[in-house]
Amino acid sequence: MAMQMGEMESSRVKVQEWSQTRYGLDSGIQSGATTIRDDDGEYKTSTSYVTTTITSEDPGIQSTLSRTQRVRAAMFPETLDESTIIMSTKTDSSQMTNVQQLAEPSQMLKQAIVHLINYQDDAELASRAIPELTKLLNDEDQAVVSKAAQIVNQITHKEASRKALVQSPVLVPAVIRAMQNTNDMDTAKATASILHNLSHSREGLLAIFKSGGIPALVRLLSSPVESVLFYAITTLHNLLLHQEGAKMAVRLADGLQRMVPLLKKRNAKFLAITTDCLQLLAYGNQESKLIILANGGPEGLVEIMQNHSYEKLLWTTSRVLKVLSVCPSTKPAIVDAGGMQALGKHLQGPSQRLQQNCLWTLRNLSDAATKQDGVDNLLQVLVGLLRSDDVNMLTCSTGILSNLTCNNSNNKSLVTQSNGVEALIQAIMRADNKQDVIEPAVCALRHLTSRHQYAELAQHEVRDKFGISILTKLITAPYYWPVVKATVGLIRNLALCPENQAPIRDAGTIPRLINLLVKSHQDAQKNGSSNQQTYQDGVKMEEILEGSTGALHILARDPVNRQEIANLDTIPLFVQLLYSPSDNMKRVAAGVLCELALIKEAAIAIEAEGAASPLMDLLHSENEGIAVYAAAVLFRINEDKNPDYRKRVSMELTNSLFKHNPEAWEAAHNSVLEGNYPDEMDAGYAGYAYQAEGPMESYEGHMMQDDFQQGIPYDRQFNQPY
Repeated sequence: MAMQMGEMESSRVKVQEWSQTRYGLDSGIQSGATTIRDDDGEYKTSTSYVTTTITSEDPGIQSTLSRTQRVRAAMFPETLDESTIIMSTKTDSSQMTNVQQLAEPSQMLKQAIVHLINYQDDAELASRAIPELTKLLNDEDQAVVSKAAQIVNQITHKEASRKALVQSPVLVPAVIRAMQNTNDMDTAKATASILHNLSHSREGLLAIFKSGGIPALVRLLSSPVESVLFYAITTLHNLLLHQEGAKMAVRLADGLQRMVPLLKKRNAKFLAITTDCLQLLAYGNQESKLIILANGGPEGLVEIMQNHSYEKLLWTTSRVLKVLSVCPSTKPAIVDAGGMQALGKHLQGPSQRLQQNCLWTLRNLSDAATKQDGVDNLLQVLVGLLRSDDVNMLTCSTGILSNLTCNNSNNKSLVTQSNGVEALIQAIMRADNKQDVIEPAVCALRHLTSRHQYAELAQHEVRDKFGISILTKLITAPYYWPVVKATVGLIRNLALCPENQAPIRDAGTIPRLINLLVKSHQDAQKNGSSNQQTYQDGVKMEEILEGSTGALHILARDPVNRQEIANLDTIPLFVQLLYSPSDNMKRVAAGVLCELALIKEAAIAIEAEGAASPLMDLLHSENEGIAVYAAAVLFRINEDKNPDYRKRVSMELTNSLFKHNPEAWEAAHNSVLEGNYPDEMDAGYAGYAYQAEGPMESYEGHMMQDDFQQGIPYDRQFNQPY
């Protein structure tokens, strides 16, 4: 019995020691997961652990907490005394114990519950305060209004409070009235900040819109206070992005007239928001584009592209310029402001989206920049871009080069010297039947092979780089008529070089040209009775007919080619073309007959087709080229006639022309052979300008948070905007 009593006493002592030293204490686990909610509404977890050892008066006693007690300590660390010393159960300092791992989610759950309680409290507090705050905002004392506005601004920093405020039908109108009626800068800052915070949700945007907030915000765009400007422009930006009807409301409130002058500001991030607002307003609205033009927008936008390096600003500005570049009225203004050079600066940067926008904009503008100086560097960059495999880049680069080399001898020479001919041929080969690339590339080659000091070099280079066989394939069925039109003109230019005559013939080009001649004549005849021109793929068949005849005319200068053309039974069709109402058609038809008449059999065939009568009429044409060719054909087909007939024809020629002056005759004949062929840029050159504005690109709505959080005193804690 005594022994049993002793054992019980010993057990009681141990329990007492345990309870005095360790019972109910934290094992160190519960403090390992402290979760807080930062100002941006995200949860972050900071972890700290306490590792201690137990000291006891009796070193033989090892004290330990039970699992239940350690879990309790982990779940409710706030119940512990600060002076409590806790023993660690960790055996490896690099790993967490099971209880420590459980502690983190448990603390997060507890904190979430606390936030839910606080959220409800915030909403209830805001709801109870709304009537009194509304009354204060409508007070006649401006000091009272200012203080009330600052209180409301602080309340809007919390999400629950904002939701309560936007549901009030009276508070937002009161804020807007206070904004409109105050001359106090603090009140203006606070009210602008309130609307900015409310604009982060759809409900807030709708409340601002319905309460007439847009005209008030537009007026703030004239404020001299930077922070007010920031709040106003970002709030308007949110409205333009997400609120239906906001664009029209901003236009009616003269928002564009207030925004364009803001382009003179130097803050790059502010300008990024402003330029995106301009893009949103100008997209698809011609009147807005003209307002931007009238207020000096093109000059301001070009200056941004010239002087800033912030990528987001350059990108948003290029988007505005792309929208404006499809407007015929704004194109010249952008070009005159140096837009071609400014956009060209960004074609080799790291930003692909900026490069793509600049290329499309340059393509749109290039038809208005054919006489623009200072584009040498741009042309060289574009030739380099032709090596790309990106279809969009090739489409834009070839289109720009086609436009800038049109009727501009300096640009033609520079591109030719920069290996542009080879680059264009390679682009055609890689285009894989992409007509948007092939057509402008062929047009650019047509320009490079005509009327500048290096034109002959370009003609040789096309042959040396195996371009002739490629071109022959482009006039083979099935036809894409814009490409056919450009290719026929290029073949004509190449044929001006005597060394190219045989390669063109060997590639089988002449039969294909005659097929085009016959088909285009048949198609043109279909609507001949109704005096309507026939179009296919936007190309008049009369243009194909004229171009094919002109190419055959130059090819017929070679004796072998001349014989081949005559053998393909083309003379009857050429004689018919002498009756065409088009002077250009008459000229090329008379020209090819002039060359064919050098063959005796062909001259007989020409006369047999009844060509003498229309040719006699053409002697009196006001077009010198037509008259010269007609006279030459008549002279050649009458060489074998009796003297009386030749005398009558000779007198007719003498009276009509200057046949008696050999030098004048030769000069006129040579000038006509060269032909007065412009590079054929149609009005507006719509084929190589991106007429549609394209789809509206999405914009990062969160940019406001990233760009304007710093330096705006009233918005240090607002959540991610909508």
